[in-house]
Amino acid sequence: MNSHEEALDRLRILCMRLPEASEKNSWGHPNFRAGKRTFATFEWIEGRGSVAILLGSEEADRFLLDHQNSFSSPYGRGDWVSVWADGELDWKLLEQLIERAYRRVALKRMIAALENERGG
Repeated sequence: MNSHEEALDRLRILCMRLPEASEKNSWGHPNFRAGKRTFATFEWIEGRGSVAILLGSEEADRFLLDHQNSFSSPYGRGDWVSVWADGELDWKLLEQLIERAYRRVALKRMIAALENERGG
């Protein structure tokens, strides 16, 4: 298994354990959704794998300034950030970002289910 496959497998685990999350292939890569809205994806850009996460423009701008391995996702209109998946990834940080992205698009009942799972 190469680093891209390992990164995709780990991303899939993080995303799919969120309430009512689903995976759908679109535009040639897997997208992770809450309902009908995508919150994370695994993309190949010029042959390199990357993890893209929906943060919103303000948070995305801050993230890009603080993380050298990141870049503005080419298709995200400034609301998405990506990190290369073929290097060392901070999975603890990615898990936090994925949950924030999920909360941006999830329905109220999904967020309530997530909070119930977290004990809050």
